Amino acid sequence: MLLDHKGDECWSARDLQQLMGYERWERFDDVIRRAKQAIAASGMDPLDHFRGAVRSISGGRWGKQSVGDYRLTRFGAYHVALAGDGRKPEVAAAKTYFAIRTREAEVIRPQVMDVSSPEGVLALAERFVEAARELVTTKNQLAIAAPKAGRWDAFCTSDGLIDMGGAAKALREITGGLGRNKFMELLRRDDIRFLQVQNPRIPYEHHVKAGRAEVKLVQAGYQWVEQTFFTPKGLDWLVTKLGNEERPAA
Repeated sequence: MLLDHKGDECWSARDLQQLMGYERWERFDDVIRRAKQAIAASGMDPLDHFRGAVRSISGGRWGKQSVGDYRLTRFGAYHVALAGDGRKPEVAAAKTYFAIRTREAEVIRPQVMDVSSPEGVLALAERFVEAARELVTTKNQLAIAAPKAGRWDAFCTSDGLIDMGGAAKALREITGGLGRNKFMELLRRDDIRFLQVQNPRIPYEHHVKAGRAEVKLVQAGYQWVEQTFFTPKGLDWLVTKLGNEERPAA
């Protein structure tokens, strides 16, 4: 964390990459893209929170090379943490850190506490206790709402998603050993209605909105095509839909 010319917090995306446990910049740049989209969707300008920057690192012909970076506000860094892979303990720690820092700012800025008196110290302590209680409540609510942790980890990509081949493999004991193509046919059945009939590779929109699937562009030979990925929540939904609570294949 750095301070800009106004004394406000700012963060290097390259530093955050390491803190959040991402080895490759390309993967982390995708997290930043999702964070920007989330900020834009809320009606704000991502450029207010993500400033392009250049950073010098070791490497290259002369021992140093310049690479792209972003200088983030605390709000921008918080959204990057929210967009990260929640299975990574480093990402979970970053989310907690920025949630606390954001809450601290909300609590302290409206009124400057006079910590020179016992009353001021007590008032400040009470505000921090209130913020901590809210964070604990939020954490407990998220734990209840989250899918069964780790159930599908063996089949997930680094983005926490499961492609059709991986999903077919994960559920082979439940589906009777269907391969990828037959598995996708099952997803179009009238009682499942996960993949569209008219566009047989893409899920119905309500599944995407419910967080059960994501559609991403992937390279296939010389062209880019849309490909559907399950989320862990989506596989949990499908298991329930199939009426079978057996454990996934090892």
